[in-house]
Amino acid sequence: MSETSGIERVAVVGAGVIGSGWVARFLARGLEVVVSDPAPGAEDRLRAAIANARPALAALGLDADPARPCFEPDLAAAVAGVDWVQECAPEDEALKRRLLAAIDAAAPADAIIASSSSGLLPSRIQADCGHPERVVIGHPFNPVYLLPLVEVLGGECSAPATVERALAFYRGVGMRPLRVRTEVAGYISDRLQEAIWREALHMVADGSATTGEIDDAIVYGPGLRWAIMGPCLTFHLAGGDQGMRHMLEQFGPALKLPWTRLQAPELTDGLIDAMVAGTEAQAGERSVKELERLRDDCLIAIMRALERYRVGAGAVLAEDAARREAG
Repeated sequence: MSETSGIERVAVVGAGVIGSGWVARFLARGLEVVVSDPAPGAEDRLRAAIANARPALAALGLDADPARPCFEPDLAAAVAGVDWVQECAPEDEALKRRLLAAIDAAAPADAIIASSSSGLLPSRIQADCGHPERVVIGHPFNPVYLLPLVEVLGGECSAPATVERALAFYRGVGMRPLRVRTEVAGYISDRLQEAIWREALHMVADGSATTGEIDDAIVYGPGLRWAIMGPCLTFHLAGGDQGMRHMLEQFGPALKLPWTRLQAPELTDGLIDAMVAGTEAQAGERSVKELERLRDDCLIAIMRALERYRVGAGAVLAEDAARREAG
């Protein structure tokens, strides 16, 4: 397939939330997909997750049939004969090192191996592979079948050609690959999200805000702006006609004020209970699957609105549609 740089058959190792999201995206692009996950009930959960994603994909003119992926519990058999392996195991360095080494030993010599790690250093998790030059990070965002961002970076042993091919492949499946310049833990997006998350935990822990109030503070304000512009360009506009320079001159002194606490709070039983109670109250009677469908419908509406202006995720949507029509 020209759109995916000759990659036609892919293996997804790990069928959790992220893995099933990758499967849905790959299926929607016409790729042949084989899935491996040793957990009991993994196949049923995978097919249910794809079915839940199907209406959202249909709204974009795409389809992912839950019956299409081949499920193969045996890892070696699953990665044999594929062009691409997307590893989606839990975020455990030792586990990923072992798993990537096993994949590397069994996959065809020319297959690329991409880890969906959300923050581990690629040089460390590729260290036990016989051919680490073909291992990269391809870090997506949930829901993988809708959100276009994927962070791509290699380790010390990753071949530059592997990174370039990964960028091209992800672009071919309708994504916005972001090449991470340096090998830094947490990459780019998760470091930013983590800063907000830690502050949110502090505010719940000390009673400054509930989970609902924290979410409202993002949903009705910064979150709307961030769908169009990131924090840097948003603050550039905050400086008026003089832009970022004036903004920093005016608001820079506030950086010295104790507004944030980046050190994470202790996850006490009380804090965990407060987070659980708060989010359960927000969810109400709605199940996770119902909330996923609501999220998907809203994301599509936002992306469709942005598509008209060729901004952010809307620009990616428009470019992808043009590629599919041309192909």
